[in-house]
Amino acid sequence: MLETASKKGVDYDSLEDYIKNENEKRRKEQRRRQRRLSESASVFVKKDLNYIYNSLENKHPSERFTFYSTAYSTIHARSLAEIPSAGTSLSEMLKAGCWWIDILAPTDSEVQDLGRIFGIHPLTIEDIQTEDTREKCELFKEYYFICFRTFDQDHYSPTYLQPVSIYMIVMKEGILSFHFRPSLHPSNVRRRIRQLKDYINVTPDWINYAIIDDITDSFAPLIRTIEFEVDSIDELVLILKESEQSDMLRRIGHCRKKVLGLLRLLGNKADVMKGLIKRCNELRWDVVVSSEIVLYLGDIQDHIITMVQNLNHYEKILSRSHSNYLAQISIEMTQANNQINDVLSRLTALGTILIPMNLVTGLWGMNVPVPGQESEGLTWFFSILASLIIFAIVLVVMAHRTGIV
Repeated sequence: MLETASKKGVDYDSLEDYIKNENEKRRKEQRRRQRRLSESASVFVKKDLNYIYNSLENKHPSERFTFYSTAYSTIHARSLAEIPSAGTSLSEMLKAGCWWIDILAPTDSEVQDLGRIFGIHPLTIEDIQTEDTREKCELFKEYYFICFRTFDQDHYSPTYLQPVSIYMIVMKEGILSFHFRPSLHPSNVRRRIRQLKDYINVTPDWINYAIIDDITDSFAPLIRTIEFEVDSIDELVLILKESEQSDMLRRIGHCRKKVLGLLRLLGNKADVMKGLIKRCNELRWDVVVSSEIVLYLGDIQDHIITMVQNLNHYEKILSRSHSNYLAQISIEMTQANNQINDVLSRLTALGTILIPMNLVTGLWGMNVPVPGQESEGLTWFFSILASLIIFAIVLVVMAHRTGIV
């Protein structure tokens, strides 16, 4: 088990000093903005001043910090210092009960400050700052650290299905979560807590379980869509007409890309859950992870294994469908080549029949003696014509017997 080099638990003195310094910086920033606005008063009208002020405010995204507590419910803020309400300190809020702080796109300095305040190991801080993509579960003296990957669920985003890492630091008193892109999972978990708060005991371990469970459940609709697409491809690949197969290869390729992407995201999750279950049983805290949470984590592990097995099965079906599609195309091309060869053989036979006849008629059309040209009547003409017809019939019969025609 890794040991932390930091002070045990939350350093409330450092927390209050940090909030005091942040509030002072915020007041200085507000005064600086007011000076900038007052200096621009002679140039812009009041509406333009409001536009400038709003623009300056929007440079700092709202709700980047979200605080949840069983005692204070949910609070959204732009920084850690803005979480406490008037007359309340953040230390008192953290001591009031189980808490959860979710941070979107934290800066390096914020991660460093949070690490100093909450006693986070430098290795954990480094993993968060570098946005480490390797899913893991690490057990430290005062907390355990989990990196779990989800994906961008916005269908209209250019980064749709791209991996998004969520980092969770679970302590006895509360939980810290970090992610560098917007995610629906924290809000889904908070909504779930509101719905179940009368029936469950909200603890940091339960919140951690709920986040992992929501991430796992987010894969289910996509896998169900892939299942329908795979079944459709498997049924249609051998029965579609040639004119209807133009986009089949594109559909197979697009579906295989989704399957492989999900396999990459789900591949290590079962091992992470196995390690989490094992290490939760090894915790030396005064309040260990309850057996009920371990059962929940085992259920998530079973779901992940089932989804991976299903995706591997879909990949095999798509691979077989791809091979069947290529075989079908090869058969159709062979049939087309055979038809072309048959037509060419018939044209060759026809040319073999017509060329000698054309040679004879062309020869007699020149200045050469023609048999029977001095005789009256059409006997010689019809005799020559009959000879050509008999010659053609003989060649046709020979070609038919040899299978050319």
